[in-house]
Amino acid sequence: MGNSKSSALSKELLEDLKMNTKYSEAELSAWYTTFLKECPSGRITKEQFEGIYASFFPNADPTEYARHVFRSFDLNADGMLDFKEYIIALHLTSSGKTMHKLEWAFALYDVDGNGTISKNEVQDIVKAIFNMIPVEDQKKLPEDENTPEKRADKIWNFFQKKENDKIAEGEFIQGVMDNKDILRLIQFDEPKKIQDKLKEKQ
Repeated sequence: MGNSKSSALSKELLEDLKMNTKYSEAELSAWYTTFLKECPSGRITKEQFEGIYASFFPNADPTEYARHVFRSFDLNADGMLDFKEYIIALHLTSSGKTMHKLEWAFALYDVDGNGTISKNEVQDIVKAIFNMIPVEDQKKLPEDENTPEKRADKIWNFFQKKENDKIAEGEFIQGVMDNKDILRLIQFDEPKKIQDKLKEKQ
Protein backbone atom coordinates (compact mmCIF):
# COMPACT_ATOMS: atom_id res chain seq x y z
CA MET A 1 0.00 0.00 0.00
CA GLY A 2 2.18 2.83 -1.28
CA ASN A 3 0.22 5.66 0.27
CA SER A 4 -0.26 4.04 3.68
CA LYS A 5 1.52 6.96 5.38
CA SER A 6 -0.63 9.59 3.69
CA SER A 7 -3.09 11.38 5.94
CA ALA A 8 -5.88 10.76 3.44
CA LEU A 9 -7.29 7.45 2.29
CA SER A 10 -6.83 6.60 -1.38
CA LYS A 11 -10.03 6.74 -3.41
CA GLU A 12 -9.54 3.12 -4.45
CA LEU A 13 -9.20 1.83 -0.87
CA LEU A 14 -12.08 4.02 0.28
CA GLU A 15 -14.42 2.60 -2.38
CA ASP A 16 -13.24 -0.94 -1.60
CA LEU A 17 -13.94 -0.55 2.13
CA LYS A 18 -17.29 1.18 1.56
CA MET A 19 -18.35 -1.74 -0.60
CA ASN A 20 -17.14 -4.43 1.83
CA THR A 21 -18.25 -2.86 5.12
CA LYS A 22 -21.19 -0.84 6.41
CA TYR A 23 -19.03 2.20 7.17
CA SER A 24 -19.57 5.57 5.51
CA GLU A 25 -16.85 7.67 3.88
CA ALA A 26 -16.85 10.06 6.87
CA GLU A 27 -16.50 7.17 9.35
CA LEU A 28 -13.69 5.55 7.38
CA SER A 29 -11.78 8.84 7.09
CA ALA A 30 -12.13 9.44 10.84
CA TRP A 31 -11.01 5.87 11.58
CA TYR A 32 -8.01 6.32 9.31
CA THR A 33 -6.95 9.49 11.11
CA THR A 34 -7.16 7.67 14.46
CA PHE A 35 -5.34 4.67 13.02
CA LEU A 36 -2.44 6.86 11.82
CA LYS A 37 -2.20 8.58 15.20
CA GLU A 38 -1.84 5.18 16.89
CA CYS A 39 0.32 3.72 14.10
CA PRO A 40 2.15 6.40 12.06
CA SER A 41 3.69 3.74 9.79
CA GLY A 42 0.21 2.76 8.59
CA ARG A 43 0.65 -0.76 9.98
CA ILE A 44 0.10 -2.31 13.41
CA THR A 45 2.56 -4.81 14.82
CA LYS A 46 1.43 -7.61 17.11
CA GLU A 47 3.03 -5.81 20.06
CA GLN A 48 1.16 -2.57 19.28
CA PHE A 49 -2.07 -4.50 18.94
CA GLU A 50 -1.49 -6.14 22.33
CA GLY A 51 -0.78 -2.68 23.77
CA ILE A 52 -4.08 -1.33 22.43
CA TYR A 53 -5.94 -4.25 24.01
CA ALA A 54 -4.08 -3.79 27.31
CA SER A 55 -5.20 -0.15 27.51
CA PHE A 56 -8.84 -1.26 27.17
CA PHE A 57 -8.67 -3.93 29.88
CA PRO A 58 -6.67 -2.31 32.70
CA ASN A 59 -8.02 -4.70 35.37
CA ALA A 60 -7.19 -7.88 33.49
CA ASP A 61 -4.57 -9.49 31.23
CA PRO A 62 -5.72 -9.52 27.60
CA THR A 63 -2.28 -10.31 26.10
CA GLU A 64 -3.01 -13.92 25.18
CA TYR A 65 -6.43 -13.15 23.74
CA ALA A 66 -5.05 -10.18 21.78
CA ARG A 67 -2.43 -12.50 20.30
CA HIS A 68 -5.11 -14.92 19.09
CA VAL A 69 -7.28 -12.10 17.73
CA PHE A 70 -4.28 -10.64 15.90
CA ARG A 71 -3.51 -14.03 14.33
CA SER A 72 -7.08 -14.33 13.07
CA PHE A 73 -6.98 -10.78 11.61
CA ASP A 74 -3.55 -11.06 9.95
CA LEU A 75 -4.89 -12.53 6.72
CA ASN A 76 -1.58 -12.60 4.84
CA ALA A 77 0.37 -13.78 7.94
CA ASP A 78 3.04 -11.07 7.61
CA GLY A 79 2.95 -10.20 11.32
CA MET A 80 1.39 -6.79 10.65
CA LEU A 81 -2.12 -5.43 10.16
CA ASP A 82 -2.66 -2.75 7.55
CA PHE A 83 -5.67 -0.45 7.62
CA LYS A 84 -7.74 -2.61 5.28
CA GLU A 85 -7.20 -5.81 7.33
CA TYR A 86 -7.98 -3.87 10.49
CA ILE A 87 -11.24 -2.33 9.24
CA ILE A 88 -12.55 -5.47 7.54
CA ALA A 89 -11.77 -7.48 10.67
CA LEU A 90 -13.59 -5.00 12.91
CA HIS A 91 -16.52 -4.92 10.51
CA LEU A 92 -16.79 -8.72 10.50
CA THR A 93 -16.60 -9.06 14.25
CA SER A 94 -18.88 -6.21 15.24
CA SER A 95 -21.37 -5.29 12.54
CA GLY A 96 -20.97 -7.99 9.93
CA LYS A 97 -23.43 -10.80 9.22
CA THR A 98 -23.74 -13.54 11.83
CA MET A 99 -22.33 -16.10 9.39
CA HIS A 100 -19.20 -14.00 8.83
CA LYS A 101 -18.79 -13.44 12.56
CA LEU A 102 -18.95 -17.17 13.15
CA GLU A 103 -16.43 -17.84 10.39
CA TRP A 104 -14.13 -15.42 12.21
CA ALA A 105 -14.88 -17.11 15.56
CA PHE A 106 -13.94 -20.46 14.03
CA ALA A 107 -10.64 -19.00 12.75
CA LEU A 108 -9.98 -17.64 16.25
CA TYR A 109 -10.49 -21.08 17.85
CA ASP A 110 -8.60 -22.94 15.10
CA VAL A 111 -5.26 -22.00 16.67
CA ASP A 112 -3.06 -24.11 14.38
CA GLY A 113 -5.04 -23.24 11.23
CA ASN A 114 -5.61 -26.86 10.19
CA GLY A 115 -9.34 -26.45 9.50
CA THR A 116 -10.64 -28.19 12.63
CA ILE A 117 -10.90 -27.33 16.33
CA SER A 118 -9.58 -29.64 19.06
CA LYS A 119 -10.52 -29.56 22.75
CA ASN A 120 -7.04 -28.19 23.55
CA GLU A 121 -7.66 -25.26 21.19
CA VAL A 122 -11.01 -24.53 22.88
CA GLN A 123 -9.20 -24.56 26.24
CA ASP A 124 -6.49 -22.19 24.92
CA ILE A 125 -9.01 -19.56 23.79
CA VAL A 126 -11.29 -19.93 26.82
CA LYS A 127 -8.27 -19.46 29.14
CA ALA A 128 -7.30 -16.33 27.18
CA ILE A 129 -10.86 -15.00 27.55
CA PHE A 130 -10.82 -15.71 31.30
CA ASN A 131 -7.62 -13.70 31.67
CA MET A 132 -9.61 -10.68 30.51
CA ILE A 133 -12.41 -11.11 33.06
CA PRO A 134 -11.65 -9.30 36.34
CA VAL A 135 -11.49 -11.74 39.28
CA GLU A 136 -14.52 -10.13 40.94
CA ASP A 137 -16.60 -10.73 37.82
CA GLN A 138 -15.39 -14.33 37.57
CA LYS A 139 -16.93 -14.96 41.00
CA LYS A 140 -20.35 -14.00 39.62
CA LEU A 141 -20.28 -16.59 36.82
CA PRO A 142 -22.60 -19.65 36.97
CA GLU A 143 -21.16 -22.62 38.88
CA ASP A 144 -20.82 -24.79 35.76
CA GLU A 145 -18.73 -22.21 33.88
CA ASN A 146 -16.76 -20.29 36.52
CA THR A 147 -13.37 -21.72 35.50
CA PRO A 148 -11.78 -21.99 32.04
CA GLU A 149 -11.85 -25.80 32.33
CA LYS A 150 -15.57 -25.90 33.15
CA ARG A 151 -16.45 -23.51 30.34
CA ALA A 152 -14.34 -25.45 27.80
CA ASP A 153 -15.99 -28.70 28.95
CA LYS A 154 -19.44 -27.15 28.59
CA ILE A 155 -18.68 -26.08 25.01
CA TRP A 156 -17.14 -29.45 24.14
CA ASN A 157 -20.02 -31.42 25.66
CA PHE A 158 -22.55 -29.36 23.74
CA PHE A 159 -20.97 -30.64 20.51
CA GLN A 160 -21.14 -34.17 21.97
CA LYS A 161 -17.47 -34.77 21.29
CA LYS A 162 -15.11 -37.32 22.82
CA GLU A 163 -11.85 -36.05 24.29
CA ASN A 164 -9.78 -36.47 21.07
CA ASP A 165 -12.48 -35.61 18.52
CA LYS A 166 -12.38 -32.53 16.30
CA ILE A 167 -15.00 -29.95 15.30
CA ALA A 168 -15.21 -28.95 11.63
CA GLU A 169 -16.13 -25.40 10.56
CA GLY A 170 -19.63 -26.21 9.28
CA GLU A 171 -20.46 -28.15 12.42
CA PHE A 172 -19.14 -25.35 14.63
CA ILE A 173 -21.15 -22.64 12.83
CA GLN A 174 -24.37 -24.70 12.76
CA GLY A 175 -24.03 -25.64 16.43
CA VAL A 176 -23.51 -22.06 17.54
CA MET A 177 -26.36 -20.77 15.37
CA ASP A 178 -28.67 -23.40 16.87
CA ASN A 179 -27.81 -22.56 20.47
CA LYS A 180 -27.66 -19.01 21.87
CA ASP A 181 -26.03 -20.28 25.06
CA ILE A 182 -22.99 -21.53 23.14
CA LEU A 183 -22.88 -18.21 21.27
CA ARG A 184 -22.49 -16.51 24.66
CA LEU A 185 -19.91 -19.04 25.88
CA ILE A 186 -17.56 -18.67 22.92
CA GLN A 187 -17.72 -14.89 23.49
CA PHE A 188 -16.76 -13.86 20.01
CA ASP A 189 -17.88 -10.23 20.22
CA GLU A 190 -15.03 -8.74 22.28
CA PRO A 191 -13.81 -6.57 19.36
CA LYS A 192 -17.11 -4.65 19.58
CA LYS A 193 -15.82 -3.26 22.87
CA ILE A 194 -12.54 -2.33 21.18
CA GLN A 195 -14.41 -0.60 18.37
CA ASP A 196 -16.51 1.42 20.83
CA LYS A 197 -13.40 2.46 22.72
CA LEU A 198 -11.66 3.57 19.54
CA LYS A 199 -14.69 5.64 18.58
CA GLU A 200 -14.49 7.36 21.96
CA LYS A 201 -10.89 8.36 21.20
CA GLN A 202 -11.81 10.23 18.03
